[in-house]
Amino acid sequence: MDKIKIWLKEIRAPFLTASLVPVILGTAIAWNQFHAFNLLYFFLALIGVCLCHIGTNVANDYFDHTSGDDEANKTPTPFSGGSRMIQNKLLPPKHLLIGAIISFILCAIIGLYLNSVTGGKVILIIGVIGVFLGFFYTASPIRIGYRGWALGETAVGLGFGPLAVFGSYYVQTQRLDWIPALASIPVGILIALVLYINEFPDYDADKSVNKRTLPVILGKKRAAILYYIMSAVTFLWVIAGVILNIFPVWSLLSILTLPIAVKAITILHKHYSEVYPLIPANAMTIVLHLSFGILFSIGFFVSRA
Repeated sequence: MDKIKIWLKEIRAPFLTASLVPVILGTAIAWNQFHAFNLLYFFLALIGVCLCHIGTNVANDYFDHTSGDDEANKTPTPFSGGSRMIQNKLLPPKHLLIGAIISFILCAIIGLYLNSVTGGKVILIIGVIGVFLGFFYTASPIRIGYRGWALGETAVGLGFGPLAVFGSYYVQTQRLDWIPALASIPVGILIALVLYINEFPDYDADKSVNKRTLPVILGKKRAAILYYIMSAVTFLWVIAGVILNIFPVWSLLSILTLPIAVKAITILHKHYSEVYPLIPANAMTIVLHLSFGILFSIGFFVSRA
């Protein structure tokens, strides 16, 4: 039982909402456009995305250990600094590497099945890109998250935004369409912001091992301004989509989450240079992503054409 609890902490089970949101959104758009819904495909897509997410989390802990990044982090929080399973001697590093590989293999099996029943190579291509981004986010020799140029943040936004949303839409409809791609942008931005604000407490450790995250490149003060801008873009994107008749009017339900964004911005503005006082903003960004994504999806569900 203790091992189960340890692995649940390692895979960071509560944060799998990052996988839930894009799958629900892609499915909601499929329902909105074609009244299409296959329960088996929905659950397989959800499990597949979750397995890729788990593989990414576990691989990230392993490779941030090998780089010395997590060991250099003296102020870990529930949202940053890794799971600490290696650092607290609860799991040996090789078990994490094996766990990550198993997760990606199981994800690939599900992806290959969905690709076979949906036709074409769309799910195969999405799956290959997703696994590549997840594993090499921190794995040598590519280490996307270490390279700078916002590559790490973009990879997370792409994986849990356009790739997951469009893949979930495609398994239901077997169609190519711009609507799910455009609708995926705000949830992609928000999940990237979840990673982004969690990089603030990791600033010193990341800098010490030359992990060039945006806060390291920009400095915390300017990085905070970028968070404000991207938060605003998220809401403006939905409003513009409704005005242009791309998104249904009911998708404006997502705007109800604006107070959460404002609160997170307020805390970040006051405490961007601190670690523990910033924790409420880290938590609120996760809540913002989940609540925005669910309300945005509901807007598509109730506005079926």
